[in-house]
Amino acid sequence: MDLLALADFNLVARHGGFGKAARAAGRPKATLSRRVAELEASLDLRLFERGARSLKLTAEGRVLFERTGALLTELDETAKAIASGGQSPRGRLRISAPLLFSQTAMGKLAAGFMRKYPEVRLEITTEDRAVDMIEEAYDLVIRVNPPPDASLVGRIFLRDRLVVAASPDLPPPAGRDAVPAVTRGSLGQPELWEVTTPSGPSSIAIEPVLSLSSFVMIRDAVRMGVGAARLPLSLASPDLAAGRLVSWGDVIGHETALWVLYPTRRLLNARVSAFLDHLKAAFPQGIADELAVYVEG
Repeated sequence: MDLLALADFNLVARHGGFGKAARAAGRPKATLSRRVAELEASLDLRLFERGARSLKLTAEGRVLFERTGALLTELDETAKAIASGGQSPRGRLRISAPLLFSQTAMGKLAAGFMRKYPEVRLEITTEDRAVDMIEEAYDLVIRVNPPPDASLVGRIFLRDRLVVAASPDLPPPAGRDAVPAVTRGSLGQPELWEVTTPSGPSSIAIEPVLSLSSFVMIRDAVRMGVGAARLPLSLASPDLAAGRLVSWGDVIGHETALWVLYPTRRLLNARVSAFLDHLKAAFPQGIADELAVYVEG
């Protein structure tokens, strides 16, 4: 198989068209089209569905792209590393991270990483959706309790849990009386929050009165005494320590784990390996209190 033609195929697949790929690489569009056609002829496969205004990978083309893209990147980086005499991280590193972790810690993490590795060009996007790492060209993805994915490998680097927190001015739960609550997502019906306290398990009856879309907004509303809320310990910890909030117990069955994921590869590139080491150094024990200290530090 012609590696140069395969590289041109990956370039076109990654950019979603011959024109975009030609502009990105500074090469003639006709050359890319010819080389992809030659690759299709040598494989006796159609790799793209060509429409009047669109270009889409066939099922065979998608498989080839997913299985060869990472290998070609490794070859390119290995050649560059040999030419430069080492494996110092350099080049672009794209990461997707969830909203709350990005708001509380990612800015500091990113700045610290760039100070260590100034030749890396770090790009971080914030979103809670499940991104397609191959299709969207991410090198790393950070997710909370992700579903299993055979195409990805990874590890837990941080654990957290939910606590029911409230302003000291809000009367604590008594008996079956419902307490006002701030919830995430759409307003729901009255329910019971199961918690564990120093005296044992118990239930808190709640009446949702306010719904907000992010934990940071929920924490701010709870500080104002609007109601109680289930908050990540890492976010609530500074306010609990300062007395701005009090804990009514740990939420049962809501432990969370932050995973860092990457495409399955036999060898990780230097940028990915360096960022994994950076995460480990920031959170050596991987517990919620470490995140709280890191954010406040």
